[in-house]
Amino acid sequence: MTKDILISRRAVIASGIALGVSGFAPLARAGAPLKVAGIHASPVENAWNSCLHKALQDAAKEGVIEYVFSEGVSGTDYPRAMREYAEQGNKLIIGEAYAVEKEARQVAADYPDTAFVLGSSGEQAGDNFGVFGTWNHDGAYLAGMLAGKMTKSNVVGSVGAIPIPEVNMLINAFAAGVKAVNPDAKHLVSFIGTFFDPPKAREAGLAQIDAGADILFGERIGTADAAKERGIKSVGSLIDYTPRYPDTVFANAMWYFRPILDAAIADVAAGKPVGRNYTSYGLMKEGGSDIVFVKGVAPGDAEAAMEAKRAEIKAGTFEVPKMMDEPK
Repeated sequence: MTKDILISRRAVIASGIALGVSGFAPLARAGAPLKVAGIHASPVENAWNSCLHKALQDAAKEGVIEYVFSEGVSGTDYPRAMREYAEQGNKLIIGEAYAVEKEARQVAADYPDTAFVLGSSGEQAGDNFGVFGTWNHDGAYLAGMLAGKMTKSNVVGSVGAIPIPEVNMLINAFAAGVKAVNPDAKHLVSFIGTFFDPPKAREAGLAQIDAGADILFGERIGTADAAKERGIKSVGSLIDYTPRYPDTVFANAMWYFRPILDAAIADVAAGKPVGRNYTSYGLMKEGGSDIVFVKGVAPGDAEAAMEAKRAEIKAGTFEVPKMMDEPK
Protein backbone atom coordinates (compact mmCIF):
# COMPACT_ATOMS: atom_id res chain seq x y z
CA MET A 1 0.00 0.00 0.00
CA THR A 2 1.45 3.38 -0.95
CA LYS A 3 1.17 6.39 1.31
CA ASP A 4 -1.32 7.98 -1.07
CA ILE A 5 -3.55 4.90 -0.97
CA LEU A 6 -3.35 4.82 2.80
CA ILE A 7 -4.39 8.44 3.10
CA SER A 8 -7.30 7.94 0.70
CA ARG A 9 -8.76 5.38 3.10
CA ARG A 10 -8.77 7.74 6.04
CA ALA A 11 -11.82 9.42 7.40
CA VAL A 12 -11.44 12.36 9.78
CA ILE A 13 -14.32 12.63 12.21
CA ALA A 14 -15.15 16.23 13.02
CA SER A 15 -15.40 16.76 16.75
CA GLY A 16 -16.85 19.45 18.95
CA ILE A 17 -17.16 20.15 22.63
CA ALA A 18 -19.07 17.50 24.54
CA LEU A 19 -22.00 18.73 26.59
CA GLY A 20 -21.54 16.64 29.69
CA VAL A 21 -21.80 13.37 27.77
CA SER A 22 -18.46 11.86 28.71
CA GLY A 23 -16.36 11.70 31.82
CA PHE A 24 -13.49 13.03 29.71
CA ALA A 25 -15.40 16.12 28.59
CA PRO A 26 -13.62 18.44 31.07
CA LEU A 27 -10.31 17.31 29.60
CA ALA A 28 -11.60 18.05 26.08
CA ARG A 29 -12.68 21.55 27.12
CA ALA A 30 -9.39 22.22 28.89
CA GLY A 31 -7.28 21.55 25.83
CA ALA A 32 -7.19 20.05 22.36
CA PRO A 33 -8.82 16.63 21.97
CA LEU A 34 -6.43 13.69 21.98
CA LYS A 35 -5.30 12.71 18.49
CA VAL A 36 -6.20 9.05 17.96
CA ALA A 37 -5.77 6.83 14.90
CA GLY A 38 -7.54 3.56 14.21
CA ILE A 39 -6.03 0.92 11.93
CA HIS A 40 -8.49 -1.75 10.80
CA ALA A 41 -7.28 -4.86 9.00
CA SER A 42 -10.83 -5.56 7.83
CA PRO A 43 -13.50 -3.18 6.52
CA VAL A 44 -15.14 -1.26 9.36
CA GLU A 45 -18.45 -3.02 8.63
CA ASN A 46 -16.86 -6.23 9.92
CA ALA A 47 -18.44 -6.84 13.33
CA TRP A 48 -15.26 -6.66 15.44
CA ASN A 49 -13.93 -3.59 13.68
CA SER A 50 -17.32 -1.93 13.83
CA CYS A 51 -17.21 -2.17 17.64
CA LEU A 52 -13.91 -0.29 17.74
CA HIS A 53 -14.99 2.14 15.04
CA LYS A 54 -18.25 3.07 16.75
CA ALA A 55 -16.57 3.66 20.10
CA LEU A 56 -13.96 5.86 18.45
CA GLN A 57 -16.57 7.74 16.44
CA ASP A 58 -18.66 8.34 19.55
CA ALA A 59 -15.65 9.65 21.46
CA ALA A 60 -14.88 11.99 18.56
CA LYS A 61 -18.44 13.29 18.42
CA GLU A 62 -18.22 14.04 22.13
CA GLY A 63 -15.05 16.09 21.59
CA VAL A 64 -12.89 13.68 23.58
CA ILE A 65 -10.64 12.78 20.63
CA GLU A 66 -9.82 13.61 17.05
CA TYR A 67 -10.12 10.40 15.06
CA VAL A 68 -8.61 9.29 11.77
CA PHE A 69 -8.63 5.74 10.48
CA SER A 70 -7.62 3.30 7.77
CA GLU A 71 -9.54 0.13 6.88
CA GLY A 72 -8.73 -2.98 4.92
CA VAL A 73 -5.03 -2.69 5.81
CA SER A 74 -3.17 -5.89 4.94
CA GLY A 75 -0.71 -7.55 7.27
CA THR A 76 2.20 -6.55 5.07
CA ASP A 77 1.17 -2.88 5.20
CA TYR A 78 0.08 -2.78 8.81
CA PRO A 79 3.45 -1.82 10.37
CA ARG A 80 3.82 0.94 7.77
CA ALA A 81 0.42 2.33 8.70
CA MET A 82 1.40 2.30 12.38
CA ARG A 83 4.57 4.23 11.62
CA GLU A 84 2.83 6.81 9.45
CA TYR A 85 0.20 7.55 12.07
CA ALA A 86 2.85 7.84 14.78
CA GLU A 87 4.90 10.22 12.66
CA GLN A 88 1.79 12.34 12.03
CA GLY A 89 1.55 13.07 15.74
CA ASN A 90 -1.24 10.76 16.84
CA LYS A 91 -0.83 10.13 20.56
CA LEU A 92 -2.84 6.91 20.68
CA ILE A 93 -3.14 4.23 18.02
CA ILE A 94 -5.91 1.63 18.27
CA GLY A 95 -5.93 -1.51 16.15
CA GLU A 96 -5.11 -5.20 16.04
CA ALA A 97 -1.85 -7.13 16.21
CA TYR A 98 -3.15 -10.64 15.52
CA ALA A 99 -1.42 -10.98 12.15
CA VAL A 100 1.61 -8.84 13.04
CA GLU A 101 2.41 -9.55 16.69
CA LYS A 102 6.22 -9.30 16.38
CA GLU A 103 6.21 -6.40 13.93
CA ALA A 104 3.72 -4.35 15.95
CA ARG A 105 5.88 -4.55 19.04
CA GLN A 106 8.91 -3.48 17.05
CA VAL A 107 7.10 -0.42 15.73
CA ALA A 108 6.02 0.51 19.26
CA ALA A 109 9.62 0.22 20.45
CA ASP A 110 10.65 2.63 17.68
CA TYR A 111 8.05 5.22 18.77
CA PRO A 112 8.24 5.35 22.59
CA ASP A 113 6.27 8.62 22.76
CA THR A 114 3.23 7.10 21.00
CA ALA A 115 0.76 4.87 22.82
CA PHE A 116 -0.34 1.71 21.02
CA VAL A 117 -3.30 -0.29 22.34
CA LEU A 118 -4.06 -3.23 20.08
CA GLY A 119 -6.18 -6.33 20.05
CA SER A 120 -3.76 -9.18 20.62
CA SER A 121 -3.36 -12.77 21.69
CA GLY A 122 0.00 -11.83 23.20
CA GLU A 123 1.18 -9.77 26.13
CA GLN A 124 1.87 -6.09 26.59
CA ALA A 125 5.38 -4.80 25.88
CA GLY A 126 7.28 -1.90 27.42
CA ASP A 127 5.53 1.25 28.57
CA ASN A 128 3.70 2.09 25.35
CA PHE A 129 2.30 -1.17 23.95
CA GLY A 130 -0.96 -2.23 25.59
CA VAL A 131 -3.21 -5.11 24.57
CA PHE A 132 -6.84 -6.09 24.87
CA GLY A 133 -8.83 -9.22 24.20
CA THR A 134 -12.36 -9.60 22.93
CA TRP A 135 -13.89 -11.38 25.87
CA ASN A 136 -17.62 -11.54 25.17
CA HIS A 137 -17.63 -15.18 26.24
CA ASP A 138 -20.02 -14.41 29.11
CA GLY A 139 -22.76 -13.49 26.65
CA ALA A 140 -21.88 -16.48 24.46
CA TYR A 141 -22.33 -18.83 27.41
CA LEU A 142 -25.72 -17.33 28.23
CA ALA A 143 -26.82 -17.57 24.60
CA GLY A 144 -25.73 -21.21 24.67
CA MET A 145 -28.00 -21.80 27.65
CA LEU A 146 -30.94 -20.57 25.58
CA ALA A 147 -29.90 -22.53 22.49
CA GLY A 148 -29.48 -25.73 24.49
CA LYS A 149 -33.10 -25.60 25.55
CA MET A 150 -34.37 -24.59 22.10
CA THR A 151 -32.72 -27.14 19.83
CA LYS A 152 -35.04 -29.86 18.56
CA SER A 153 -32.46 -31.84 16.61
CA ASN A 154 -30.06 -31.79 19.58
CA VAL A 155 -27.39 -30.45 17.23
CA VAL A 156 -26.05 -26.89 17.26
CA GLY A 157 -23.22 -25.38 15.23
CA SER A 158 -20.60 -22.64 15.50
CA VAL A 159 -18.84 -20.88 12.63
CA GLY A 160 -15.60 -19.14 13.59
CA ALA A 161 -12.78 -17.26 11.89
CA ILE A 162 -9.43 -18.79 12.84
CA PRO A 163 -8.74 -20.98 15.90
CA ILE A 164 -6.86 -18.35 17.88
CA PRO A 165 -7.32 -18.35 21.66
CA GLU A 166 -10.01 -15.65 21.76
CA VAL A 167 -12.14 -17.21 19.04
CA ASN A 168 -11.70 -20.62 20.65
CA MET A 169 -12.76 -19.24 24.04
CA LEU A 170 -15.91 -17.70 22.61
CA ILE A 171 -17.02 -20.83 20.78
CA ASN A 172 -16.12 -23.03 23.75
CA ALA A 173 -18.19 -20.77 26.03
CA PHE A 174 -21.21 -21.08 23.76
CA ALA A 175 -20.79 -24.87 23.73
CA ALA A 176 -20.42 -24.92 27.53
CA GLY A 177 -23.66 -22.97 27.90
CA VAL A 178 -25.43 -25.47 25.68
CA LYS A 179 -24.02 -28.44 27.61
CA ALA A 180 -24.91 -26.87 30.96
CA VAL A 181 -28.61 -27.24 30.18
CA ASN A 182 -28.51 -30.04 27.60
CA PRO A 183 -25.61 -32.46 28.18
CA ASP A 184 -26.68 -34.67 25.27
CA ALA A 185 -26.50 -31.93 22.62
CA LYS A 186 -23.93 -32.27 19.83
CA HIS A 187 -21.82 -29.25 18.84
CA LEU A 188 -20.41 -28.81 15.32
CA VAL A 189 -17.53 -26.38 14.70
CA SER A 190 -16.16 -24.88 11.48
CA PHE A 191 -13.42 -22.30 10.86
CA ILE A 192 -13.35 -20.26 7.66
CA GLY A 193 -9.64 -19.35 7.80
CA THR A 194 -10.08 -15.58 7.65
CA PHE A 195 -11.59 -12.78 9.69
CA PHE A 196 -13.88 -11.41 7.00
CA ASP A 197 -15.53 -13.54 4.35
CA PRO A 198 -19.34 -13.53 4.76
CA PRO A 199 -19.99 -15.85 1.78
CA LYS A 200 -17.56 -18.40 3.19
CA ALA A 201 -19.21 -18.19 6.63
CA ARG A 202 -22.57 -18.72 4.97
CA GLU A 203 -21.32 -21.85 3.20
CA ALA A 204 -19.91 -23.21 6.46
CA GLY A 205 -23.25 -22.58 8.14
CA LEU A 206 -25.15 -24.34 5.38
CA ALA A 207 -22.88 -27.37 5.73
CA GLN A 208 -23.62 -27.53 9.46
CA ILE A 209 -27.35 -27.29 8.82
CA ASP A 210 -27.02 -30.16 6.33
CA ALA A 211 -25.32 -32.10 9.14
CA GLY A 212 -28.30 -31.61 11.43
CA ALA A 213 -27.73 -28.30 13.23
CA ASP A 214 -30.93 -26.35 13.87
CA ILE A 215 -29.30 -23.40 15.71
CA LEU A 216 -26.08 -21.66 14.62
CA PHE A 217 -23.69 -19.49 16.62
CA GLY A 218 -22.16 -16.97 14.24
CA GLU A 219 -18.77 -15.96 15.57
CA ARG A 220 -18.28 -14.66 12.02
CA ILE A 221 -20.55 -12.40 10.02
CA GLY A 222 -22.36 -14.31 7.28
CA THR A 223 -23.44 -17.24 9.45
CA ALA A 224 -26.90 -15.77 9.97
CA ASP A 225 -27.39 -15.69 6.20
CA ALA A 226 -27.26 -19.49 6.18
CA ALA A 227 -29.70 -19.70 9.07
CA LYS A 228 -32.10 -17.28 7.41
CA GLU A 229 -31.91 -19.18 4.12
CA ARG A 230 -32.84 -22.47 5.82
CA GLY A 231 -35.37 -21.03 8.26
CA ILE A 232 -33.56 -21.82 11.51
CA LYS A 233 -32.45 -19.66 14.45
CA SER A 234 -29.06 -18.09 14.96
CA VAL A 235 -26.99 -16.34 17.63
CA GLY A 236 -24.93 -13.27 16.78
CA SER A 237 -21.64 -12.11 18.24
CA LEU A 238 -20.15 -8.69 19.06
CA ILE A 239 -23.00 -6.57 17.67
CA ASP A 240 -26.79 -6.84 17.64
CA TYR A 241 -27.75 -8.67 14.46
CA THR A 242 -31.43 -8.97 15.34
CA PRO A 243 -32.56 -5.79 13.52
CA ARG A 244 -30.88 -7.11 10.36
CA TYR A 245 -32.25 -10.64 10.79
CA PRO A 246 -35.42 -10.12 12.87
CA ASP A 247 -36.84 -13.61 12.37
CA THR A 248 -33.50 -15.41 12.58
CA VAL A 249 -31.14 -13.97 15.20
CA PHE A 250 -32.79 -14.31 18.61
CA ALA A 251 -29.76 -13.58 20.83
CA ASN A 252 -26.43 -11.78 20.58
CA ALA A 253 -23.26 -12.00 22.66
CA MET A 254 -22.46 -8.29 22.74
CA TRP A 255 -19.08 -6.60 23.17
CA TYR A 256 -18.63 -2.90 23.82
CA PHE A 257 -15.21 -1.36 23.18
CA ARG A 258 -15.88 1.98 24.84
CA PRO A 259 -14.83 0.95 28.39
CA ILE A 260 -11.47 -0.25 27.04
CA LEU A 261 -11.06 2.89 24.95
CA ASP A 262 -11.93 5.16 27.86
CA ALA A 263 -9.36 3.45 30.08
CA ALA A 264 -6.66 3.84 27.43
CA ILE A 265 -7.55 7.50 26.81
CA ALA A 266 -7.45 8.21 30.54
CA ASP A 267 -3.99 6.68 30.83
CA VAL A 268 -2.62 8.66 27.89
CA ALA A 269 -4.20 11.89 29.10
CA ALA A 270 -2.70 11.37 32.57
CA GLY A 271 0.70 10.55 31.14
CA LYS A 272 0.56 6.99 32.47
CA PRO A 273 2.10 4.02 30.64
CA VAL A 274 -0.33 2.03 28.52
CA GLY A 275 1.84 -1.07 28.62
CA ARG A 276 -0.81 -3.19 30.32
CA ASN A 277 -3.66 -5.54 29.54
CA TYR A 278 -7.02 -3.74 29.16
CA THR A 279 -9.08 -6.88 28.56
CA SER A 280 -10.89 -6.83 31.91
CA TYR A 281 -12.70 -3.60 31.01
CA GLY A 282 -14.60 -5.61 28.40
CA LEU A 283 -16.04 -8.15 30.83
CA MET A 284 -19.75 -8.30 31.60
CA LYS A 285 -19.26 -7.34 35.23
CA GLU A 286 -17.47 -4.18 34.04
CA GLY A 287 -20.19 -3.29 31.53
CA GLY A 288 -18.03 -4.16 28.54
CA SER A 289 -20.14 -7.08 27.31
CA ASP A 290 -23.60 -8.57 27.75
CA ILE A 291 -26.34 -10.58 26.09
CA VAL A 292 -29.29 -9.07 24.26
CA PHE A 293 -32.09 -11.40 23.25
CA VAL A 294 -35.64 -11.43 21.98
CA LYS A 295 -37.90 -12.41 24.85
CA GLY A 296 -40.37 -15.18 24.24
CA VAL A 297 -38.36 -17.07 21.62
CA ALA A 298 -36.76 -19.44 24.13
CA PRO A 299 -38.91 -21.27 26.70
CA GLY A 300 -39.77 -19.21 29.75
CA ASP A 301 -37.89 -21.47 32.15
CA ALA A 302 -34.80 -21.25 29.92
CA GLU A 303 -34.92 -17.46 29.98
CA ALA A 304 -35.34 -17.45 33.76
CA ALA A 305 -32.37 -19.77 34.26
CA MET A 306 -30.27 -17.69 31.91
CA GLU A 307 -31.17 -14.43 33.69
CA ALA A 308 -30.28 -15.98 37.04
CA LYS A 309 -26.87 -17.00 35.71
CA ARG A 310 -26.43 -13.54 34.16
CA ALA A 311 -27.00 -11.97 37.58
CA GLU A 312 -24.39 -14.30 39.07
CA ILE A 313 -21.85 -13.30 36.41
CA LYS A 314 -22.45 -9.61 37.03
CA ALA A 315 -22.16 -10.13 40.78
CA GLY A 316 -18.91 -12.04 40.34
CA THR A 317 -20.26 -15.21 41.96
CA PHE A 318 -20.05 -17.25 38.75
CA GLU A 319 -17.23 -17.18 36.24
CA VAL A 320 -17.69 -18.58 32.76
CA PRO A 321 -14.83 -21.01 32.02
CA LYS A 322 -12.06 -19.61 29.81
CA MET A 323 -11.19 -22.49 27.51
CA MET A 324 -8.61 -21.38 24.95
CA ASP A 325 -7.92 -24.72 23.26
CA GLU A 326 -9.28 -25.30 19.78
CA PRO A 327 -12.81 -26.70 20.02
CA LYS A 328 -13.37 -30.11 18.49
